[in-house]
Amino acid sequence: MSNLGPMGGPQRITTPTPPSGDAIGRYATYSEAQRAVDFLSDEHFPVQNVTIVGNGLQMVERVTGRLTYGRAAGAGAGSGAWFGLLIGLMLSVFGSGGSGALFTGILVGAGFGMLFGVISYALTGGRRDFTSSSQIVASEYTVLCLPQLAGQAREVLSKLPNGLGRGTGPDFSKPTGQSQWGAPDPGARPAPWSPPPSGAHLPPPQPGSAPSDQPPPPPGEQQQPAPEPVMDLSGPTYAEKVEEQRRARRAAEQAAHDASQNPPARDRE
Repeated sequence: MSNLGPMGGPQRITTPTPPSGDAIGRYATYSEAQRAVDFLSDEHFPVQNVTIVGNGLQMVERVTGRLTYGRAAGAGAGSGAWFGLLIGLMLSVFGSGGSGALFTGILVGAGFGMLFGVISYALTGGRRDFTSSSQIVASEYTVLCLPQLAGQAREVLSKLPNGLGRGTGPDFSKPTGQSQWGAPDPGARPAPWSPPPSGAHLPPPQPGSAPSDQPPPPPGEQQQPAPEPVMDLSGPTYAEKVEEQRRARRAAEQAAHDASQNPPARDRE
């Protein structure tokens, strides 16, 4: 990808891309990885196909000493002296000051630098009374190479004592369904199913689920749902039940009326 620069010429624009290739060696320090790549270059191997990748990056801050007013003044004087040397050199070359302007610039720059260093340290309020240096380090360095040249690179590194470092090992073998760096591989086949080991505890089957030993239905065949229960509507309806209760009540009333009109013989005596 290119774009026009300020002067009208092409300007190359690069974007961060993940590393690619097969691992040809793993090393604990960057010096070992650099030594391996340097050996490949000495053996006339095309090292433009090689990449050094740092895994497990960490920011390490190493404390170098205690910070005091004297150290702050000395550091400020040193940085100011370099700036004063630059100004004095410009005055001595392009002006008429000569060597005197050079020494004057150094002294003035050292004085101002010392003053700024003491003031900056005083403004911290004692919250950072130490000096340190920071750098980014990795827990492991991997050297990658293009797949078509990885075998040749391993053969060359095998000539160097401990050239492969920790070796590629099984950690860098391509797993099923994943690429070299853990990304999904659309072209990989799924792993075959294997039965569980004997004695393994299996969860109880859920109600309504099919047994595990039955094979699944073919893809083209759809499983038919179970038929729903049909309600029996052959009994009497609500109106028929109401009519039946009404007839029973009338029969009971008629029987009571007949009993009251014709009492038993014992009552007539």
